[in-house]
Amino acid sequence: MPYCEDDLLALSALQHLLFCPRQCALIHIEQAWQENLYTAQGRLMHERVDQSGRESRKDVRIEYGMPLRSLRLGLIGKADVVEFHRMDSGEGWRPFPVEYKRGKEKKENWDKVQLCAQALCLEEMLGRAVPAGALFYGKNRRRQDVVFTDELRRQTEDTAVKLHELIGAGRTPAPVYTKRCDSCSFYEICLPKILEKRRKIDRYLGQAYEEL
Repeated sequence: MPYCEDDLLALSALQHLLFCPRQCALIHIEQAWQENLYTAQGRLMHERVDQSGRESRKDVRIEYGMPLRSLRLGLIGKADVVEFHRMDSGEGWRPFPVEYKRGKEKKENWDKVQLCAQALCLEEMLGRAVPAGALFYGKNRRRQDVVFTDELRRQTEDTAVKLHELIGAGRTPAPVYTKRCDSCSFYEICLPKILEKRRKIDRYLGQAYEEL
């Protein structure tokens, strides 16, 4: 059953959720935001790209800052760039979303899921298949093509469901410290090491009390 307009969640929250459910909740439930050098660089990159507009280059039309929505997945957002490639069959234009990222390619699928969600929005909005897109990484100035496989589509849809469950529950998960915490802009707000240690102490004291 499709979501209504009031239930739509930010498409970018998919990447936040996959990176860290606690970070996602801090941003999208508690409405917190903390910027560091990395997020500032990423914000500036998106500001340069996300200006609404369009241009044409031979067999490619380019839309900047294109609004996106999916009532099926309950997502809303904006694509940095959507290229429309003229199809050889003469049947119109094929959408090709391009997402800009500050860093470099990742082993995990966080960025690919966010890009795939854009493709699913475009398919729903335009009624046309979107088989592939690309991620452009600012650190190495490289463009990584991404094929939207059945597996990636399933992961994206499952992540959207988990996002609605997290936001719907309205509870921020407890912190779990990992190496990626060190580069997270929310480190000083989240306090993963301190709160995780406190949780362990509370559990130890609770067990000791029960034994007594």
